[in-house]
Amino acid sequence: MPSIKHPFYPIIYVRGYAMTQAEIDATVSTPYMGFNLGATKVRQNWQGKVIKHIFESPLVRLMKDYRYGDIYADGKVREGSIPAKSLIIYRYYESGDTHLGTGNVPSVIEAAKGLHQLILDTQKQVCGDDRKARKAFKVYLVAHSMGGLVCRSFLQNPNVGTQTSKQLVDKVFTYATPHNGIEMAGVNVPSFLGIWDMNNFSRKEMAKYLGLPQNPQRVDSLNDKFDPKRFFCLVGTNHKDYEAAAGLSRKLAGEMSDGLVKITNAAVDYAPRAFVYRSHSGPFGIVNSEEGYQNLVRFLFGNIKVTGSLEVENLPLPPSVQKEYAKNKDNIRASYLFEATVAPRGSMTYKLTERRKETHSAVLRKFDELLRIKNVKGLKKPRSPVLFSVFLDTRERPTGSRSLVFTLDLSVSTTGYEIDKFLFDKHLPGEFLYRDTVTVRVTPSKGGWNVRYNFIDDYWGESKGKAIEQDSEGLYIPLESKKGFKAKLRLNVESWNE
Repeated sequence: MPSIKHPFYPIIYVRGYAMTQAEIDATVSTPYMGFNLGATKVRQNWQGKVIKHIFESPLVRLMKDYRYGDIYADGKVREGSIPAKSLIIYRYYESGDTHLGTGNVPSVIEAAKGLHQLILDTQKQVCGDDRKARKAFKVYLVAHSMGGLVCRSFLQNPNVGTQTSKQLVDKVFTYATPHNGIEMAGVNVPSFLGIWDMNNFSRKEMAKYLGLPQNPQRVDSLNDKFDPKRFFCLVGTNHKDYEAAAGLSRKLAGEMSDGLVKITNAAVDYAPRAFVYRSHSGPFGIVNSEEGYQNLVRFLFGNIKVTGSLEVENLPLPPSVQKEYAKNKDNIRASYLFEATVAPRGSMTYKLTERRKETHSAVLRKFDELLRIKNVKGLKKPRSPVLFSVFLDTRERPTGSRSLVFTLDLSVSTTGYEIDKFLFDKHLPGEFLYRDTVTVRVTPSKGGWNVRYNFIDDYWGESKGKAIEQDSEGLYIPLESKKGFKAKLRLNVESWNE
């Protein structure tokens, strides 16, 4: 029987958009279409300093760390049997090449139909006629930019592929995909802009090839065609280092983007996501990054998922604002920024997710959304911010340790206060309502997980800390500050990949 060992299924990489004919010809001329591109420079957070760090590429690291292999031999794509641990590059742009193809660039739907066939062909190559192997067979789709839309068209459009091929997809991981289209200077790409197929990113055209209702306001829904919990979105937050179109793209996309895709357009509804300080592509790009790789392998192969959200109980006001609030509660308005950075133990050069004010990726909530919901139409419960969803792997534990450990750097601040529709002029920029670093230690135990925590701004992180609290809603870590901030950091710890 062919060896198919969960969770190590074949990985199909679907590259992103190539605009001009020269770009199409150039990408078809490479065997791995960008999945082999590494990097030697890291932009040290948002301060601008560059440090040297050699990341060999996702392809090479999957080969080195997990013993995956490509399917090339003797100058050709192998047509016979291939192992389950195979890396397959979907070369859908090949038909648009002037040398190897006809020069006719495939539409998104045509590329999606080709993906359907590639999955069935891969199953045949891995399993042959072995019934047991065919039943165990699954495949992972990993895609950059427009490649994620090709994957969604295949999974969502009822006129593309078959249920048989769609059910073979176990998980999808997208890097910097414009799931809700591309906006330049605040305007979505128009549907009539057919030059170089740029209308692929118009919401009107996207609705067509994604099989969604026409003229939607947003197109970032999987429409119940694929489980969003098994669809991961990696979001870039560094617009400064995207050099496409001589820098014009990053200027038009603006600060809250990766230089091309807006942060708010880079994920699908209800899917886990991470935010990394990387640009859409290039030397500081999101695919050729340690952050991207670490999120990828944990999502595909890890066995623990931890989701953190913040249940706010009190947001203190400065004394002078509190005085006005006591007179008339409805005259006070305020918005808050929640920043959260997660890094696993031992990581020196990367963070799994990083939501920061400086990168315009912090979670924004209004006071009314959190503590005065009667003033918000249609809101039945507080909009507690989801801070992170991270995947962990017990194989990454240091020798002799049964615990998985990660840190959460958490802070809460306000954008400012408004009294009687006038801005409060005594607000100090950079003032925090809460700021601390929490160490979370997760240890497998009979029937579940033993979770402990420690605040390492005051205590050493090596300490085992306190046992996590629990109430009827689940596990939580109590948070308080001397200013009066109070909240529960809710942690949902669950098995993954079972």
